[in-house]
Amino acid sequence: MKLPVYNRDGQTTGSEIELDPLVFDIEPNEHVMYLAVKVQRARMRQGTHSSKNRSAVRGGGRKPWRQKGRGAARAGTIRSPLWRHGGVVFGPSPHPYKMDIPKKVNRLARRSALADRAQSEAIRLIEDFSFDAPRTKDILNIINSMNLQDEKVLLLTKEYDAALVKSVRNLPKVDVHVAIEASTYDMLNHRMLLIQSGALDSISEVLGGRDRKTEKAA
Repeated sequence: MKLPVYNRDGQTTGSEIELDPLVFDIEPNEHVMYLAVKVQRARMRQGTHSSKNRSAVRGGGRKPWRQKGRGAARAGTIRSPLWRHGGVVFGPSPHPYKMDIPKKVNRLARRSALADRAQSEAIRLIEDFSFDAPRTKDILNIINSMNLQDEKVLLLTKEYDAALVKSVRNLPKVDVHVAIEASTYDMLNHRMLLIQSGALDSISEVLGGRDRKTEKAA
């Protein structure tokens, strides 16, 4: 699969780059992508939700009335879940939601996300979009020149660029990540991926599907 390379003006440079078939030309594994997204979404939860059960609600230590002789239902505490101002039954309590998946499964999920975007024609290769200083207007010009102003866009760079991060942080539909650090959820949560052409080698090296044990043995 070959894709044309664009410049900052949204025009093709005339050159094309062959995408790594081990990354961009595989059959996307939807279940693996689901697992990876589930894990990341779970890790984003703080798990600090809490409610008070009958033992945590203040008061209610004294029996409200004697057990027998009043003709009323027996009661041991005014903080019973059956009573007003009583405790909560099976309410939420603080606990961690952290989950894990194997590294190979995570790599497969990221490859599947890139392949899904490539096969959906949702990837654009950009020659370079680094700046010496933050320039939000220039980023907007790049996006508008490609008619992507109404889409959620993810910029994938070869390395961290502080100026670029500052340039997009005021744009609600635009995010930026280092290509090899972008998660499955990051890629699937954006309609279009703008990939810096220089980042393709890093993507192939990290996600190319080569077995690490085989490489060491060789």
